[in-house]
Amino acid sequence: MNAFAYRDGVLQAELVSLIDIAARFGTPCWVYSRAALETALDEFQQELRGFDALVCYAVKANSNLAVLDVFARRGAGFDIVSGGELQRVLAAGANPRQIVFSGVGKTAAEMELALRIGILCFNVESAAELERLDRIAGQLGKIAPISLRVNPDVDAGTHPYISTGLKENKFGVAYDEALALYRQAASLANLQVTGIDCHIGSQLLDPAPFSEALDKVLLLVDQLAADGIALRHIDLGGGLGIRYRDEEVPTVKAYLRPMLDKLKERQLQVLLEPGRRLVGNAGLLLTRVEYLKPGEVRNFAIVDAAMNDLARPALYGSWHDIVAVVPRQTTSSTWEIVGPVCESGDFLGRGRELALAAGDLLAILSAGAYSMAMSSNYNSRPRAPEVMVDGGAVHLVRRRETVAELYALEQRLP
Repeated sequence: MNAFAYRDGVLQAELVSLIDIAARFGTPCWVYSRAALETALDEFQQELRGFDALVCYAVKANSNLAVLDVFARRGAGFDIVSGGELQRVLAAGANPRQIVFSGVGKTAAEMELALRIGILCFNVESAAELERLDRIAGQLGKIAPISLRVNPDVDAGTHPYISTGLKENKFGVAYDEALALYRQAASLANLQVTGIDCHIGSQLLDPAPFSEALDKVLLLVDQLAADGIALRHIDLGGGLGIRYRDEEVPTVKAYLRPMLDKLKERQLQVLLEPGRRLVGNAGLLLTRVEYLKPGEVRNFAIVDAAMNDLARPALYGSWHDIVAVVPRQTTSSTWEIVGPVCESGDFLGRGRELALAAGDLLAILSAGAYSMAMSSNYNSRPRAPEVMVDGGAVHLVRRRETVAELYALEQRLP
C-alpha cells in the first residue's frame, strides 16, 4: 500500500498532514505508517499459508520498539544480531521461541542470555563459534539449538556492501566445508542440530539467485539426511528489495513461489528473515529547507536533516526520492539536497528537480529501513524523533534527543 499520498495538495501520512506533524514534533523527524507495516507483513504471511512457516523480522533494519510491537502483535518472529537487539525484542513482547540469533561475532555473554531465555535457534557462522557455544551451553546445563549459516557462493547482483553470499564475504560457513562442520556439531554433547540457514544479500530484485541458492542448500540437506542428520527447518534469510526510484520489484508471491514449490514436499519448517521489505517504504524522513545557495556549478538546498540522520546516500550512493510536502506551482531548478554536517559527502540527494523556497518541507521517501537504525550523533547532533501514524492518530514513539543527553555519560577531567 502507499501510506504516503497527496490530499488537497499536501502530502499526508495515512490521514495526517505532514505539515501538522512538523508543527507538532519539529524537523527533522522520522514518520512511519502502521498500516504499511502491517500490510507488508501480511503479504508474507498470506503467501506462506499452508506451510509450517515463520516470518522472522530482521531487527537491524529498524529496531524501534513500536515497530517491533506491531510485528509481535501479528505473530512475527525476529532475527537478531546482538544482545542489544535480543533485549529490544523481549521488551517489545517477542516470544523467545520465535527468535533466531544471527551474526558473526556473538559474545559469550550474548550466548548465555539467549540460552537462558530459550531462543528458537542460533545461526552459527564459524567453527570457532560452534565450539564456544557448545562450551557455554555445557556450563549452563543447556542444549543449544543450532543451524549453520551456509555460504552458497551465489552472486546476488546487489551492491557489494550488502552482498553476503560470496566466498569473499565474512558471513557464513563455506559451502564445501559445511558438511564436515555439521558432522562436528552433531557430535558435540551440548548442541542440537535443528536447521540450515542461508542469506545471500540485501535489496534483491531478481528471484533467480535466491532460487539458485536454495538448490545448493537442498543438496546439502539431502547429504545431511544420508548421514543421519535430519533437519527441522530451513531458513532462507531475507533480502527482498523495495522500489527506491524506478526499480522493477518482484511481488512477494513472485519471489517466494519458486522457493515454496521446491519445498512443498519436504517436511521442513520454513523461516524467512525479511527486513527492508517490511519497513523500507513504511517510513520517511521529514526535513525543512534552511537555506537556498545557488551557485555557478551547483545549486544547494541546505536542509536540517543530514548524513548523521540518513547515512545511506553518503555510504552507498543510495537514491531516495525527495518530494515537497506542498509542491510549488513555479519553475523548478536542479538542486543538491545537502545537510549542515561538515563533510563534503553530506548529501541526501543529488541533481533533484524541485521548485523550492527557504522554509519548505521536504519528505525523503523509502526511509523506513537502515535509516534511523544507522543514524549517529556526528557533529553533536541530537537524533530526530520517530512518530507512528495510525489512521488519524499520531504517536511519538521516540522523542528527540537533547544535546545534554549526548554528553551525559562523559565528564571533565578533575
